[in-house]
Amino acid sequence: MAEKKIKRVLLKLSGEALACGGNDIYDLDFVDKVAVSLLNCVKKGYEIAVVVGAGNIWRGRQGGEMDRTDADRMGMLATVINAICLKDAIIRVGGDAHVMTAVPMAPFAENYRAEDAVKYLESGSIVVFGAGLGIPFLSTDTTGAVRAAEISADAMLMAKNIDYIYTADPKRDPNAKKLETVKASEVLAMNLKAIDATATAFCLANGMPIHVFGLKDPEDIEKAVEGKTVGTVVFAE
Repeated sequence: MAEKKIKRVLLKLSGEALACGGNDIYDLDFVDKVAVSLLNCVKKGYEIAVVVGAGNIWRGRQGGEMDRTDADRMGMLATVINAICLKDAIIRVGGDAHVMTAVPMAPFAENYRAEDAVKYLESGSIVVFGAGLGIPFLSTDTTGAVRAAEISADAMLMAKNIDYIYTADPKRDPNAKKLETVKASEVLAMNLKAIDATATAFCLANGMPIHVFGLKDPEDIEKAVEGKTVGTVVFAE
């Protein structure tokens, strides 16, 4: 990623990251630190958009025998809660932010339009996308990939609860090796689960690089945006 001039970035932020490994829905001190790092990126001249997950509140697959569409809709609503939380933190640390959602949710958020999002980004605001793509059966990883393409982002960052992409699940396989770089086609071929396969295929098809890293230290957001060595870079080809 360092070889390409990066200006506009889409960050996919996992819901679990907002909880910072704790038992509560949020670690609000940690959320504030994330907000500071995002604002620092803006101050350095980058344009930052964020897609938030909902793993700290609800995932559709937790629904058991629930109708999958209803379970996923609950997850979409949970991402809006996270988006509002993050927006609030960004504003409190001195930045400007807007929440945009895929389905109408006035007065909680603005309706998503790529053109409006780009205008906000160009003016120095951070845009937080909620409610996924507004349809079930798709992950927020895929939402991030689609939104990144729609706003013409130069790269997609994914702050997850893992530090690297591994050749296997390191919790189950002690021989799993961390990958500093990997091709999107290899991620699909090896069926690596760190990134949703649909999101990976979408980025491959659209030539969008993906940078996957952990979020134990919010400053890693700044390092990833600046193309520094942290986590795994997934090249489109």
